[in-house]
Amino acid sequence: MPASLHPADQPPSSDGFIRVRGAREHNLQDVDVDIPRDRIVAFTGVSGSGKSSLAFGTVFAEAQRRFLESVAPYARRLIAQGSTPHVDEITGLPPAVALQQPRGAPSTRSTVGTLTTLSNSVRMLYSRAGTYPEGAEQLYSDSFSPNTVVGACPRCHGLGTAHEVTEASAVHDPSLSIREGAITAWPGAWQGKNLRDVTAVLGYDIDRPWRELPREDRDWLLFTEEQPVVEVHPKRDRVAKPYKGRFWSARQYTLHTLADSQSETQRNKALRFVESGPCQLCHGSGLTRAALAVTFGGLNIAEFNALPLSEVAEVLRPAATLTHPEPATSRVTSGERSEVAQSIAHDLRSRVEVLVGLGLGYLGLDRATPTLSPGETQRLRIATQLRSGLFGVVYVLDEPSAGLHPADSESLVQVLDDLRASGNSVFVVEHDMDIVRRADWIVDVGPGAGSGGGRVLYSGPPEGLAEVSESVTRRYLQPRTEPVVHEQRQPVGTLKLRDVTLHNLRGATERGATGGGLDVDLPLGVMTAVTGVSGSGKSSLVGGVLPEVATHHPIVSRVFEVDQKPIGRTPRSNLATYTGMFDAVRQAFAATDDACTRGWTAGRFSFNVEGGRCEVCQGEGSVSVELLFLPGSWAPCPECHGARYNAETLEVRRNGSTIADVLAMTVDDASEALADLPAAARALDALRSVGLGYLRLGQPAPELSGGEAQRIKLATELQRARSGHTLYLLDEPTTGLHPADVELLTEQLQRLTDAGNTVVVVEHVMSVVAQADHVIDMGPAGGDEGGRVVAAGTPTEVAASAASRTAPYLRTALGS
Repeated sequence: MPASLHPADQPPSSDGFIRVRGAREHNLQDVDVDIPRDRIVAFTGVSGSGKSSLAFGTVFAEAQRRFLESVAPYARRLIAQGSTPHVDEITGLPPAVALQQPRGAPSTRSTVGTLTTLSNSVRMLYSRAGTYPEGAEQLYSDSFSPNTVVGACPRCHGLGTAHEVTEASAVHDPSLSIREGAITAWPGAWQGKNLRDVTAVLGYDIDRPWRELPREDRDWLLFTEEQPVVEVHPKRDRVAKPYKGRFWSARQYTLHTLADSQSETQRNKALRFVESGPCQLCHGSGLTRAALAVTFGGLNIAEFNALPLSEVAEVLRPAATLTHPEPATSRVTSGERSEVAQSIAHDLRSRVEVLVGLGLGYLGLDRATPTLSPGETQRLRIATQLRSGLFGVVYVLDEPSAGLHPADSESLVQVLDDLRASGNSVFVVEHDMDIVRRADWIVDVGPGAGSGGGRVLYSGPPEGLAEVSESVTRRYLQPRTEPVVHEQRQPVGTLKLRDVTLHNLRGATERGATGGGLDVDLPLGVMTAVTGVSGSGKSSLVGGVLPEVATHHPIVSRVFEVDQKPIGRTPRSNLATYTGMFDAVRQAFAATDDACTRGWTAGRFSFNVEGGRCEVCQGEGSVSVELLFLPGSWAPCPECHGARYNAETLEVRRNGSTIADVLAMTVDDASEALADLPAAARALDALRSVGLGYLRLGQPAPELSGGEAQRIKLATELQRARSGHTLYLLDEPTTGLHPADVELLTEQLQRLTDAGNTVVVVEHVMSVVAQADHVIDMGPAGGDEGGRVVAAGTPTEVAASAASRTAPYLRTALGS
């Protein structure tokens, strides 16, 4: 359907627009739309309306496909490729770069340096321009990475943390004998018995209490590297024959399990028998001694990576600003004044200054990615992608403001303006109305989600959206003017946190005192919003401190953390299986006359076991296709065509639908089709209440964003009947939600609170904060400049604070 263009802005027939014709990707309904180039264009609409399908699935996918056509087939197979978009024609399309939201959890080896690729340049700087000890050989850049074989510390394998087996960790009760299980680190069952029998054959007393054994014997049994093999003659089993048994010391067995076991359960069990701490060989850096001996600016690479980025820029300044650099030589001593040093340091410093300009100067290059807040991660990714200096490119950004405090969004807007001023087009899929208002053009998709959306309702300047009655977005585009009406709840108790010193939580208390740890009073029985700029300590307080402290409070009977970790790591885990509704669906299909006649149970309708699933794809619905000189890819299974089940199973229908049809339904569609199944209906209603009506029941877990995974967990909790006082902890649950969906989510949080629970939510969306009973504002800045409570009280009280960076945005949300 053609987009309704603003009358005053009908595109000319000449160039200047990207013209999309007949777009049918996902739920798009044969969309025709003209999008201006060299402008900031915001794609808006409720979650699942089709805006990402238009911006990423159509425009970016087509640009990428055209680029890859120019790449040699052999090289093309090394590049991750998307599918060809379903569109009739796109003209006027320049090259495109996409910045999408990450899926899944970051690696524990990932750091700020690896995420921004600054680590590559730092390693090169130390390799080519570092100061080496006299007589040392020059090291390649890989030698300065803990993630490579040549660079990793031989003791901790690059992790910086060493696991040591001690007598205390391996023997939990020294009053026991070896036969009674004194060596707790040894395995149980027959493996443990085998080791005890081998020990007896070796001449050790396995019936004497452990503490009475000679020190020499205890040390050998726990720490020896020897593995003698002896013949064991079972005495109590007349059937068993003699066998050869190998001895494993407690240390050998435990470290072998940690290093080589494929079972996560076994590895976690082995961790109970070790003492973990910073590796003494590399002092926690994960690097070899040879790498740590090289310095730049008087710092080894571990010390350099530990500096805040603002200080890194200063360390690089002398080399980056050399006026008379020395020519490069083969002499391996110091190259800090060489041309190579100047070139690398200048590039590094300019890249670091971009991050400092985005308010991230307090981070160090060695900061682990899993410890970053969502806002910090988002800004790092933006800075990495957007400092390329490209011209004439379409940047397609997926919710660049996600996880950002309104004050942090100001620097983001400046980055987007700079990109446009450099001759690029900036397309943003965005829910933050402050960002949308700053755009030059809006493409509003809707009006609903899934099959109820997929149409372009409006394409034109922001002010014209007010005339489109179908648009859900239009009423949120203008700032709130009427005051928020919210009846404040009264606390039923207080959770007192005293002298908290986790990460950057420290310094001033709520009463203005200085020094020591942080003191916070959290009211119970109400909804509390924790606010503050990115890196101010919100997640450390809510996710790091509250869970442990709250479990000891007499009022709190349960603590439930609703985090953004994936609900599953394989395509077999999906929305229906996680919420438990699929059990009810399978039972309903097993109860049909056709299934009963065939003698089928609910197990027949599971795609995870043999019987009803398609055996060609093992119930996954797709198969891997390997092509010579072309990239390997996934394609619908040729047998079941993506249905996951075999043809015989799909003969059974319930209300006209097969089990595969049900998995293909969206939550909204399934709420009607499965209304007669109480268990499924409860789950579906809960999912819709948190704005997830657009997701498919069979949508694989790896395809879900962190925000979607968090809301699925919340919906699963909402459908369960609970007694007692529960403390709910949520970290930015509105991530990825349209303002209309935010209202639905806020209603559910209020519902949880009204049921007698406590809700604590880390949040940047001021409309949610305005509906809270209590606000704790952290700051005043990020990193070392944060970690303190700037203001606390009702939303109105915090909005009046002169010291709070949140206050002016909260006043706007309150309509005051």
